[in-house]
Amino acid sequence: MTKFRTGSHDFPVTDQLSAFMRTGWLDSTLEPALDDVAPWAARRRARVASALGRRIAVAAGTFKQRANDQDYRFRADSNYVWLTGDQSSDGVVVIEADGESTLYLRPRSPRDTGEFYQDRRYGELWAGRRATLGETSARLGIATRHLDAFEGEVTSDDEFEAVLSELRLVKDEWEIAQLEDAVAITTRGFEDVVRAMPQRLGERHLEGVFWQRARLEGNDVGYHSIVASGAHAATLHWIDNDGPLRDGDLLLLDAGVENRNLYTADVTRVLPISGRFTPLQRDLYELCRAANDAALETLKPGRPYRDFHRAAMTVLANGLGDLGVLPCPVEEALQTGVYRRWTLCGSGHMLGLDLHDCGKARASEYLDGTLAENHVLTVEPGIYFQPDDGLIPPELRGMGFRIEEDILITSSGYRILSDGLPRTAADVEAWMSKL
Repeated sequence: MTKFRTGSHDFPVTDQLSAFMRTGWLDSTLEPALDDVAPWAARRRARVASALGRRIAVAAGTFKQRANDQDYRFRADSNYVWLTGDQSSDGVVVIEADGESTLYLRPRSPRDTGEFYQDRRYGELWAGRRATLGETSARLGIATRHLDAFEGEVTSDDEFEAVLSELRLVKDEWEIAQLEDAVAITTRGFEDVVRAMPQRLGERHLEGVFWQRARLEGNDVGYHSIVASGAHAATLHWIDNDGPLRDGDLLLLDAGVENRNLYTADVTRVLPISGRFTPLQRDLYELCRAANDAALETLKPGRPYRDFHRAAMTVLANGLGDLGVLPCPVEEALQTGVYRRWTLCGSGHMLGLDLHDCGKARASEYLDGTLAENHVLTVEPGIYFQPDDGLIPPELRGMGFRIEEDILITSSGYRILSDGLPRTAADVEAWMSKL
Protein backbone atom coordinates (compact mmCIF):
# COMPACT_ATOMS: atom_id res chain seq x y z
CA MET A 1 0.00 0.00 0.00
CA THR A 2 1.30 3.42 -0.90
CA LYS A 3 1.93 5.61 2.11
CA PHE A 4 1.02 9.26 1.76
CA ARG A 5 3.34 11.83 3.27
CA THR A 6 2.03 15.29 4.14
CA GLY A 7 4.70 17.90 3.64
CA SER A 8 5.22 21.19 5.43
CA HIS A 9 5.12 24.74 4.12
CA ASP A 10 8.15 25.44 6.27
CA PHE A 11 11.67 24.51 5.24
CA PRO A 12 13.79 22.50 7.70
CA VAL A 13 15.70 24.54 10.28
CA THR A 14 19.44 24.03 10.12
CA ASP A 15 21.60 23.97 13.23
CA GLN A 16 23.18 27.21 12.09
CA LEU A 17 19.79 28.95 11.70
CA SER A 18 18.61 27.63 15.06
CA ALA A 19 21.66 29.02 16.81
CA PHE A 20 21.48 32.32 14.93
CA MET A 21 17.78 32.84 15.76
CA ARG A 22 18.55 32.66 19.49
CA THR A 23 20.95 35.58 19.45
CA GLY A 24 20.76 39.34 19.22
CA TRP A 25 17.35 40.02 20.83
CA LEU A 26 16.94 43.19 22.87
CA ASP A 27 15.27 43.25 26.26
CA SER A 28 11.62 44.19 25.73
CA THR A 29 10.14 43.49 29.14
CA LEU A 30 7.12 45.68 29.93
CA GLU A 31 6.07 47.27 33.21
CA PRO A 32 2.27 47.43 32.98
CA ALA A 33 0.10 49.34 35.43
CA LEU A 34 -2.56 47.59 37.47
CA ASP A 35 -5.73 47.22 35.41
CA ASP A 36 -8.95 48.84 36.63
CA VAL A 37 -10.58 45.40 36.66
CA ALA A 38 -8.01 43.84 39.00
CA PRO A 39 -9.57 44.79 42.39
CA TRP A 40 -13.04 43.87 41.13
CA ALA A 41 -11.83 40.45 39.94
CA ALA A 42 -10.15 39.86 43.31
CA ARG A 43 -13.45 40.54 45.10
CA ARG A 44 -15.24 38.15 42.77
CA ARG A 45 -12.74 35.38 43.51
CA ALA A 46 -13.23 35.95 47.23
CA ARG A 47 -17.01 35.69 46.83
CA VAL A 48 -16.69 32.45 44.88
CA ALA A 49 -14.39 30.95 47.52
CA SER A 50 -16.82 31.95 50.27
CA ALA A 51 -19.81 30.54 48.39
CA LEU A 52 -18.23 27.18 47.47
CA GLY A 53 -15.72 26.59 50.25
CA ARG A 54 -13.54 24.33 48.13
CA ARG A 55 -10.79 24.47 45.55
CA ILE A 56 -11.96 25.26 42.01
CA ALA A 57 -10.16 25.62 38.67
CA VAL A 58 -11.65 27.62 35.79
CA ALA A 59 -10.16 27.45 32.30
CA ALA A 60 -10.01 30.11 29.59
CA GLY A 61 -10.38 27.50 26.87
CA THR A 62 -8.26 27.09 23.78
CA PHE A 63 -8.47 27.59 20.04
CA LYS A 64 -11.07 25.88 17.90
CA GLN A 65 -10.26 24.82 14.37
CA ARG A 66 -12.17 26.63 11.64
CA ALA A 67 -10.71 25.03 8.53
CA ASN A 68 -7.50 23.07 7.95
CA ASP A 69 -4.84 25.14 9.72
CA GLN A 70 -7.12 28.10 10.43
CA ASP A 71 -8.53 28.69 13.92
CA TYR A 72 -11.52 30.79 14.88
CA ARG A 73 -10.59 34.06 16.55
CA PHE A 74 -10.17 33.17 20.23
CA ARG A 75 -12.60 34.42 22.88
CA ALA A 76 -11.98 33.41 26.49
CA ASP A 77 -14.61 31.69 28.65
CA SER A 78 -16.85 34.25 30.37
CA ASN A 79 -16.44 32.82 33.90
CA TYR A 80 -12.66 32.90 33.47
CA VAL A 81 -12.75 36.52 32.29
CA TRP A 82 -15.05 37.52 35.16
CA LEU A 83 -12.70 35.98 37.72
CA THR A 84 -9.41 37.25 36.28
CA GLY A 85 -9.78 40.02 33.71
CA ASP A 86 -7.47 37.96 31.49
CA GLN A 87 -8.40 37.27 27.86
CA SER A 88 -5.54 35.05 26.70
CA SER A 89 -5.99 31.46 25.59
CA ASP A 90 -5.19 28.31 27.57
CA GLY A 91 -5.04 29.88 31.02
CA VAL A 92 -6.44 28.30 34.19
CA VAL A 93 -7.27 30.20 37.37
CA VAL A 94 -7.18 28.16 40.59
CA ILE A 95 -9.05 29.52 43.60
CA GLU A 96 -8.35 27.75 46.87
CA ALA A 97 -10.96 27.30 49.60
CA ASP A 98 -9.45 30.22 51.53
CA GLY A 99 -9.56 32.51 48.48
CA GLU A 100 -5.85 32.31 47.64
CA SER A 101 -5.60 32.33 43.84
CA THR A 102 -3.06 31.48 41.17
CA LEU A 103 -3.29 32.08 37.44
CA TYR A 104 -1.60 29.42 35.30
CA LEU A 105 -0.68 30.74 31.86
CA ARG A 106 1.09 30.00 28.63
CA PRO A 107 3.53 32.93 28.77
CA ARG A 108 5.55 34.72 26.14
CA SER A 109 7.58 32.49 23.85
CA PRO A 110 11.12 32.15 25.19
CA ARG A 111 14.10 32.91 22.97
CA ASP A 112 16.04 29.78 23.91
CA THR A 113 13.73 27.42 21.99
CA GLY A 114 12.31 27.43 18.50
CA GLU A 115 8.73 28.14 19.58
CA PHE A 116 8.91 31.90 19.06
CA TYR A 117 9.63 31.61 15.34
CA GLN A 118 8.40 28.11 14.44
CA ASP A 119 5.07 27.63 16.23
CA ARG A 120 2.30 28.99 14.02
CA ARG A 121 -0.32 29.04 16.82
CA TYR A 122 1.69 30.32 19.77
CA GLY A 123 4.98 31.60 18.38
CA GLU A 124 5.53 35.31 18.88
CA LEU A 125 6.67 35.97 15.30
CA TRP A 126 3.52 34.22 14.01
CA ALA A 127 0.78 35.15 16.44
CA GLY A 128 2.08 38.17 18.32
CA ARG A 129 3.58 38.77 21.71
CA ARG A 130 2.06 37.13 24.76
CA ALA A 131 2.63 38.68 28.17
CA THR A 132 5.29 37.29 30.49
CA LEU A 133 4.18 35.80 33.80
CA GLY A 134 5.51 38.84 35.64
CA GLU A 135 3.73 41.27 33.33
CA THR A 136 0.38 39.53 33.79
CA SER A 137 0.83 39.38 37.55
CA ALA A 138 1.57 43.11 37.69
CA ARG A 139 -1.38 43.97 35.43
CA LEU A 140 -4.01 41.77 37.09
CA GLY A 141 -2.76 41.66 40.67
CA ILE A 142 -2.67 37.88 40.94
CA ALA A 143 0.10 35.31 41.40
CA THR A 144 1.06 33.58 38.14
CA ARG A 145 2.75 30.32 37.24
CA HIS A 146 3.53 28.52 34.01
CA LEU A 147 0.69 26.44 32.61
CA ASP A 148 2.89 23.34 32.70
CA ALA A 149 2.84 23.54 36.51
CA PHE A 150 -0.96 23.19 36.73
CA GLU A 151 -2.01 19.95 38.38
CA GLY A 152 -5.56 18.73 38.73
CA GLU A 153 -8.70 19.06 36.66
CA VAL A 154 -10.83 21.97 35.58
CA THR A 155 -13.97 22.26 37.70
CA SER A 156 -17.18 21.23 35.98
CA ASP A 157 -20.29 20.41 37.96
CA ASP A 158 -23.81 21.74 38.30
CA GLU A 159 -23.24 23.42 41.67
CA PHE A 160 -20.18 25.26 40.41
CA GLU A 161 -21.89 26.45 37.23
CA ALA A 162 -24.98 27.57 39.14
CA VAL A 163 -23.05 29.45 41.83
CA LEU A 164 -20.97 31.39 39.32
CA SER A 165 -24.04 32.29 37.25
CA GLU A 166 -25.89 33.44 40.34
CA LEU A 167 -22.96 35.53 41.58
CA ARG A 168 -22.75 37.16 38.15
CA LEU A 169 -26.44 38.17 38.14
CA VAL A 170 -25.85 41.40 40.08
CA LYS A 171 -23.36 43.57 38.23
CA ASP A 172 -20.71 45.60 40.02
CA GLU A 173 -19.92 49.22 39.15
CA TRP A 174 -17.10 48.29 36.81
CA GLU A 175 -19.35 45.90 34.87
CA ILE A 176 -22.09 48.49 34.52
CA ALA A 177 -19.57 50.90 33.02
CA GLN A 178 -18.54 48.21 30.52
CA LEU A 179 -22.14 47.62 29.49
CA GLU A 180 -22.71 51.36 29.09
CA ASP A 181 -19.65 51.45 26.85
CA ALA A 182 -20.90 48.52 24.75
CA VAL A 183 -24.31 50.14 24.32
CA ALA A 184 -22.77 53.49 23.35
CA ILE A 185 -20.68 51.85 20.62
CA THR A 186 -23.72 49.89 19.49
CA THR A 187 -25.69 53.13 19.18
CA ARG A 188 -23.01 54.51 16.87
CA GLY A 189 -23.17 51.28 14.89
CA PHE A 190 -26.92 51.69 14.38
CA GLU A 191 -26.29 55.22 13.16
CA ASP A 192 -23.72 53.87 10.69
CA VAL A 193 -26.28 51.39 9.36
CA VAL A 194 -28.92 54.09 8.83
CA ARG A 195 -26.41 56.23 6.95
CA ALA A 196 -25.57 53.27 4.71
CA MET A 197 -29.17 52.23 3.97
CA PRO A 198 -29.72 54.61 1.01
CA GLN A 199 -27.05 52.74 -0.95
CA ARG A 200 -29.48 49.76 -1.09
CA LEU A 201 -26.64 47.23 -1.23
CA GLY A 202 -28.52 44.64 0.81
CA GLU A 203 -28.57 43.06 4.23
CA ARG A 204 -25.02 41.76 4.05
CA HIS A 205 -23.65 45.21 3.37
CA LEU A 206 -25.38 46.57 6.48
CA GLU A 207 -24.08 43.63 8.50
CA GLY A 208 -20.57 44.59 7.43
CA VAL A 209 -21.14 48.25 8.24
CA PHE A 210 -22.14 47.39 11.80
CA TRP A 211 -19.28 44.90 12.17
CA GLN A 212 -16.81 47.60 11.14
CA ARG A 213 -17.91 49.75 14.07
CA ALA A 214 -17.72 46.73 16.40
CA ARG A 215 -14.14 45.99 15.40
CA LEU A 216 -13.12 49.65 15.34
CA GLU A 217 -14.20 50.46 18.89
CA GLY A 218 -14.87 47.09 20.50
CA ASN A 219 -13.64 43.53 20.37
CA ASP A 220 -16.24 42.17 17.94
CA VAL A 221 -19.98 41.75 17.63
CA GLY A 222 -21.46 40.09 20.70
CA TYR A 223 -23.49 37.69 18.54
CA HIS A 224 -24.38 37.16 14.89
CA SER A 225 -26.13 40.33 13.75
CA ILE A 226 -29.74 39.94 12.61
CA VAL A 227 -30.20 42.18 9.59
CA ALA A 228 -33.66 41.18 8.44
CA SER A 229 -35.50 43.05 5.70
CA GLY A 230 -39.04 42.35 4.58
CA ALA A 231 -40.32 38.87 5.43
CA HIS A 232 -36.94 37.90 6.90
CA ALA A 233 -37.96 39.86 10.02
CA ALA A 234 -40.50 37.14 10.81
CA THR A 235 -37.58 34.73 11.40
CA LEU A 236 -36.48 35.47 14.95
CA HIS A 237 -32.82 34.54 14.48
CA TRP A 238 -32.30 35.43 10.83
CA ILE A 239 -28.52 35.54 10.28
CA ASP A 240 -28.13 34.63 6.59
CA ASN A 241 -28.38 38.37 5.90
CA ASP A 242 -28.45 37.86 2.14
CA GLY A 243 -31.63 39.72 1.20
CA PRO A 244 -32.18 42.96 -0.71
CA LEU A 245 -33.46 46.27 0.67
CA ARG A 246 -36.71 47.38 -0.92
CA ASP A 247 -38.62 50.63 -0.51
CA GLY A 248 -41.82 49.99 1.37
CA ASP A 249 -40.32 47.16 3.42
CA LEU A 250 -39.07 47.29 6.98
CA LEU A 251 -35.64 46.38 8.32
CA LEU A 252 -35.37 44.66 11.68
CA LEU A 253 -31.86 45.24 13.02
CA ASP A 254 -30.86 43.23 16.11
CA ALA A 255 -27.18 43.80 16.83
CA GLY A 256 -24.78 44.42 19.69
CA VAL A 257 -21.13 45.32 20.10
CA GLU A 258 -18.91 43.32 22.44
CA ASN A 259 -16.56 45.90 23.95
CA ARG A 260 -12.83 45.53 24.56
CA ASN A 261 -13.49 43.90 27.93
CA LEU A 262 -15.97 41.42 26.36
CA TYR A 263 -19.26 42.83 27.67
CA THR A 264 -21.98 42.90 25.05
CA ALA A 265 -24.95 45.08 24.21
CA ASP A 266 -28.12 43.66 22.61
CA VAL A 267 -30.41 46.15 20.90
CA THR A 268 -33.17 45.90 18.28
CA ARG A 269 -34.89 48.55 16.21
CA VAL A 270 -37.33 48.32 13.29
CA LEU A 271 -36.58 50.81 10.54
CA PRO A 272 -38.62 51.77 7.45
CA ILE A 273 -36.26 51.34 4.51
CA SER A 274 -37.81 54.32 2.70
CA GLY A 275 -37.54 56.43 5.85
CA ARG A 276 -41.30 56.51 6.48
CA PHE A 277 -43.69 53.93 7.94
CA THR A 278 -46.91 53.10 6.13
CA PRO A 279 -50.03 53.57 8.29
CA LEU A 280 -50.28 49.82 8.94
CA GLN A 281 -46.58 49.52 9.72
CA ARG A 282 -46.85 52.45 12.11
CA ASP A 283 -49.80 50.90 13.94
CA LEU A 284 -48.02 47.57 14.37
CA TYR A 285 -44.79 49.26 15.43
CA GLU A 286 -46.65 51.29 18.04
CA LEU A 287 -48.39 48.14 19.29
CA CYS A 288 -44.96 46.59 19.84
CA ARG A 289 -43.74 49.76 21.56
CA ALA A 290 -46.81 49.80 23.81
CA ALA A 291 -45.94 46.25 24.87
CA ASN A 292 -42.38 47.35 25.57
CA ASP A 293 -43.62 50.32 27.60
CA ALA A 294 -45.92 48.07 29.64
CA ALA A 295 -43.00 45.73 30.36
CA LEU A 296 -40.78 48.61 31.48
CA GLU A 297 -43.37 49.85 33.95
CA THR A 298 -43.07 46.60 35.94
CA LEU A 299 -39.32 46.86 36.46
CA LYS A 300 -38.10 47.56 39.98
CA PRO A 301 -36.30 45.63 42.72
CA GLY A 302 -38.42 42.96 44.37
CA ARG A 303 -40.77 42.41 41.44
CA PRO A 304 -40.97 38.88 40.01
CA TYR A 305 -38.63 38.52 37.04
CA ARG A 306 -41.40 37.15 34.80
CA ASP A 307 -43.76 40.10 35.40
CA PHE A 308 -42.38 42.18 32.55
CA HIS A 309 -43.04 39.39 30.07
CA ARG A 310 -46.60 38.92 31.31
CA ALA A 311 -47.27 42.65 31.02
CA ALA A 312 -45.97 42.77 27.46
CA MET A 313 -47.94 39.70 26.40
CA THR A 314 -51.18 41.16 27.76
CA VAL A 315 -50.74 44.21 25.53
CA LEU A 316 -49.82 42.13 22.47
CA ALA A 317 -52.70 39.68 22.97
CA ASN A 318 -55.16 42.56 23.15
CA GLY A 319 -53.60 44.07 20.04
CA LEU A 320 -53.90 40.78 18.19
CA GLY A 321 -57.53 40.67 19.29
CA ASP A 322 -58.10 44.14 17.86
CA LEU A 323 -56.58 42.93 14.59
CA GLY A 324 -59.11 40.11 14.51
CA VAL A 325 -56.58 37.30 14.22
CA LEU A 326 -57.18 35.49 17.53
CA PRO A 327 -59.32 32.34 17.30
CA CYS A 328 -60.97 33.08 20.66
CA PRO A 329 -61.54 35.92 23.14
CA VAL A 330 -58.42 37.63 24.47
CA GLU A 331 -58.74 36.25 28.01
CA GLU A 332 -59.02 32.72 26.69
CA ALA A 333 -56.06 33.30 24.38
CA LEU A 334 -53.97 34.44 27.33
CA GLN A 335 -54.97 31.39 29.37
CA THR A 336 -54.38 28.85 26.59
CA GLY A 337 -51.36 30.57 25.04
CA VAL A 338 -52.71 30.48 21.48
CA TYR A 339 -51.70 34.12 21.00
CA ARG A 340 -48.08 32.88 21.06
CA ARG A 341 -48.43 31.81 17.43
CA TRP A 342 -47.48 35.44 16.71
CA THR A 343 -45.08 36.16 19.59
CA LEU A 344 -43.13 32.89 19.87
CA CYS A 345 -40.52 33.71 22.52
CA GLY A 346 -39.81 35.31 25.87
CA SER A 347 -39.53 39.07 26.25
CA GLY A 348 -35.97 39.38 27.51
CA HIS A 349 -32.97 37.93 29.33
CA MET A 350 -30.05 38.88 31.53
CA LEU A 351 -27.13 40.59 29.80
CA GLY A 352 -23.42 40.87 30.53
CA LEU A 353 -20.32 38.99 29.42
CA ASP A 354 -22.69 36.60 27.64
CA LEU A 355 -25.57 37.58 25.41
CA HIS A 356 -27.90 35.37 27.47
CA ASP A 357 -25.99 35.96 30.67
CA CYS A 358 -26.00 33.74 33.77
CA GLY A 359 -27.81 30.96 31.94
CA LYS A 360 -26.75 28.24 34.41
CA ALA A 361 -28.41 29.96 37.38
CA ARG A 362 -31.12 28.02 39.14
CA ALA A 363 -34.65 28.99 38.10
CA SER A 364 -35.41 29.98 41.69
CA GLU A 365 -32.67 32.63 41.50
CA TYR A 366 -33.34 33.86 37.96
CA LEU A 367 -36.44 33.01 35.93
CA ASP A 368 -38.64 32.34 38.95
CA GLY A 369 -36.81 34.84 41.14
CA THR A 370 -37.11 38.57 41.68
CA LEU A 371 -35.37 41.58 40.20
CA ALA A 372 -32.58 43.23 42.20
CA GLU A 373 -30.66 46.48 41.96
CA ASN A 374 -27.85 46.25 39.37
CA HIS A 375 -29.44 43.47 37.37
CA VAL A 376 -28.97 44.23 33.67
CA LEU A 377 -31.46 42.72 31.26
CA THR A 378 -33.07 43.15 27.88
CA VAL A 379 -36.74 43.95 27.31
CA GLU A 380 -37.73 42.85 23.80
CA PRO A 381 -41.33 41.78 23.16
CA GLY A 382 -42.09 41.19 19.50
CA ILE A 383 -44.78 40.16 17.05
CA TYR A 384 -44.07 38.07 13.97
CA PHE A 385 -46.37 37.42 11.03
CA GLN A 386 -45.11 34.60 8.84
CA PRO A 387 -45.40 35.09 5.06
CA ASP A 388 -47.30 31.80 4.67
CA ASP A 389 -49.72 32.20 7.58
CA GLY A 390 -53.16 31.60 6.10
CA LEU A 391 -54.94 32.55 9.32
CA ILE A 392 -54.11 36.26 9.05
CA PRO A 393 -55.04 38.91 6.46
CA PRO A 394 -52.63 39.12 3.50
CA GLU A 395 -51.55 42.65 4.43
CA LEU A 396 -50.08 41.38 7.71
CA ARG A 397 -48.05 38.56 6.25
CA GLY A 398 -44.28 38.80 6.10
CA MET A 399 -43.64 41.41 8.79
CA GLY A 400 -41.81 41.24 12.11
CA PHE A 401 -41.54 43.81 14.89
CA ARG A 402 -39.24 43.83 17.92
CA ILE A 403 -38.07 46.79 19.99
CA GLU A 404 -35.30 45.80 22.36
CA GLU A 405 -33.84 47.89 25.14
CA ASP A 406 -30.94 47.20 27.50
CA ILE A 407 -32.05 47.98 31.04
CA LEU A 408 -30.29 48.59 34.36
CA ILE A 409 -32.39 47.95 37.46
CA THR A 410 -31.85 50.82 39.91
CA SER A 411 -32.76 51.21 43.59
CA SER A 412 -36.13 52.73 42.71
CA GLY A 413 -36.89 51.39 39.23
CA TYR A 414 -34.89 51.19 36.03
CA ARG A 415 -32.69 53.10 33.60
CA ILE A 416 -32.67 52.52 29.85
CA LEU A 417 -29.03 52.13 28.83
CA SER A 418 -30.00 52.15 25.14
CA ASP A 419 -31.89 55.46 25.30
CA GLY A 420 -29.58 56.98 22.72
CA LEU A 421 -31.78 55.34 20.07
CA PRO A 422 -35.35 56.46 19.28
CA ARG A 423 -38.39 54.52 20.50
CA THR A 424 -41.53 56.00 18.91
CA ALA A 425 -42.34 55.66 15.22
CA ALA A 426 -42.22 59.45 14.80
CA ASP A 427 -38.83 59.65 16.50
CA VAL A 428 -37.47 56.82 14.34
CA GLU A 429 -38.49 58.71 11.19
CA ALA A 430 -37.00 61.99 12.44
CA TRP A 431 -33.76 60.25 13.46
CA MET A 432 -33.40 58.55 10.08
CA SER A 433 -34.11 61.78 8.24
CA LYS A 434 -31.46 63.62 10.27
CA LEU A 435 -28.83 60.95 9.63
